[in-house]
Amino acid sequence: MFPLYIAKRYLFARRSHHTIGIISAISMAGVALATMAMVVTLSVFNGFRDMVASFFTAFDAQLLVSRVDGRPMPADAAELQVLAADPDIEVVTHVMEDQALIVTPTRQVVCIVKGVEDNFLDQGDLRSCLFGDGDPTLHAAELEYGILGIRLASLLGLSIDFEAPLAIYAPRKGESVSLTNPMSSFNTDELLSPGLVFGVNQNKYDSHYVLTSIGFARRLFEAQGMSTAVELRLQPNANEGSVQRRIASRLGSDYTVQNRYEQQEDTFRIMRVEKLIAYIFLTMILLVASFNIIGSLSMLMLDKRADTQTLRSLGATDNQISSIFLLEGWLISALGALVGIALGIALCLIQERYGIVSMGPSAGMFVVDAYPVSVHASDIVIVFATVLVVSLIAVWLPVRRLAARLTP
Repeated sequence: MFPLYIAKRYLFARRSHHTIGIISAISMAGVALATMAMVVTLSVFNGFRDMVASFFTAFDAQLLVSRVDGRPMPADAAELQVLAADPDIEVVTHVMEDQALIVTPTRQVVCIVKGVEDNFLDQGDLRSCLFGDGDPTLHAAELEYGILGIRLASLLGLSIDFEAPLAIYAPRKGESVSLTNPMSSFNTDELLSPGLVFGVNQNKYDSHYVLTSIGFARRLFEAQGMSTAVELRLQPNANEGSVQRRIASRLGSDYTVQNRYEQQEDTFRIMRVEKLIAYIFLTMILLVASFNIIGSLSMLMLDKRADTQTLRSLGATDNQISSIFLLEGWLISALGALVGIALGIALCLIQERYGIVSMGPSAGMFVVDAYPVSVHASDIVIVFATVLVVSLIAVWLPVRRLAARLTP
């Protein structure tokens, strides 16, 4: 504790030379600004991640069960029966989806037809994302209905309540396209409009998906009794992680059970990589800012040469003398980090409350009008630890060498 006591005395006592105090203050300010930039930048990445995650409840299943090889699976498979019997699962709905072609008199668009069971709307929050005055019924007697994504309807030039049936084409399994009669190589069916479209603010769904009954999809894709996935909604008090592990264990290695983050793995992997790259670059900036501390420590060590001789006469070792100035550099970094973290959190709270930095020149151009921010405690810990480690790396060797030169 002796080196720390002396280091605090040097840091907070009045300087005999104001220049040293000014340089130390500048060093601390540099560390504080770099730390603030790290907190704000990482919080913005967190904000975008949380914003994307906030869309999950609209369309993505809480848990998604599918085969590892991606092939359809028998809906009545014995291993799948454990899902309906699990007390932590509230809704089980089978899904059949594949690519198809929508043809109108003027346009053709490749889409994904997603056939679902009647309880599909109960497994998510899709009812809040439906637009129009129709009924979300997907089939009635011999009639089949299709709810289009709002952007897909726009691409097809259709209104919410289109009058003419939509022609849906899907290639027949195991057949090559006939050059003389290409249409004979496709299964064809029609969908009526229920007077509704859906919009979940994700281009992946809004521009490509058509919701219809699972019976229609199985006939179109020649997959009677098959499902491409099983979507699950858990009881409100169920622990998602433990249920996911339990189901995966019961189903075996042929099946995969994914939560919402894993279903969007590509998107979140890109966001994690971008966040990591930003963190690395900001760490390099922090390292450069920490080099300013070396200048203030060098001048302090020269100014305190007489004090170090006195301490040696009192029995202090060279390692203790070096530790005094090393700890002072660490204290400058720690104080700068605390100030930077406080400023960064304050800026994030202001942005979250008032949205000062907007996404564009006019409101409504993006999903959100201002940059989203979300401060995570784990990031604060990582930033503070990074500052301490980087500052230690930056000042350790120079302080050791300077202390050796001052040794009589």
